[in-house]
Amino acid sequence: MEQISRIGMDTSKHIFQLHGVNTGEEPVLRKKLRRKEMFAFLEQLAPTVIAIEACGASHHCARRLQSFGHSVKLIAPQLVKPYIKRGKNDAADAGALCEAMSRPTMRFVPVKTADQQAALMLVGVRDRLIRNRTQLTNAIRGYAGEFGRTAAKGKAHLDPLLERIQADENLPALARELFAAQAREYAQLQVQIDKVDARLIAWHRADECSQRLTKIPGVGAVLLTMKTRSLSYSDPDASLRPGSA
Repeated sequence: MEQISRIGMDTSKHIFQLHGVNTGEEPVLRKKLRRKEMFAFLEQLAPTVIAIEACGASHHCARRLQSFGHSVKLIAPQLVKPYIKRGKNDAADAGALCEAMSRPTMRFVPVKTADQQAALMLVGVRDRLIRNRTQLTNAIRGYAGEFGRTAAKGKAHLDPLLERIQADENLPALARELFAAQAREYAQLQVQIDKVDARLIAWHRADECSQRLTKIPGVGAVLLTMKTRSLSYSDPDASLRPGSA
């Protein structure tokens, strides 16, 4: 096979489209491969530069390709779109990636390590638990309002509301039973959130880079990790723009 200078690879769960060019910018590789075939093919290929669109599984794929000796560039989807010359499909996307990576001003998303992705997963779990708690809180307040029981805004006022409801014998027994079930669910969610917060703080204290960054006024461990999560699959320079936290 003719020497390949760079490859653009469009990814999916099962099918991968490769578009490679030589030093003369002439297409010399156009292949559609399944996942196992793709890894087997690239493992045997001479080390080259491969561009992948930054997405959920791209960091794992990048680490695997780096272990074969390749140099991997992750590009945010919005930076690839201008280079699609025809109708969007796998082949066009792979070609656009191959061209986009050659631009001298192109910005790339750093490849995350497995440990970094685990930390981001921790924040994702925390986000989901917080959303579940907010949803449950709103449901409890809504049901309480239907019985004329209200409380001031804020998490601190929810437990007193639930205590008043359980002590109110004027409410139907079924309603009090259901409020009690929701109170137990709320308490379980809070315990889970507290455990995740403790793990997050422990990660922060063990990570030298995180400790340096939190010296910036207004930046804490949770905010820092959430910001890192938002940049994992998007514009790598977004944090440098005015107004970004």
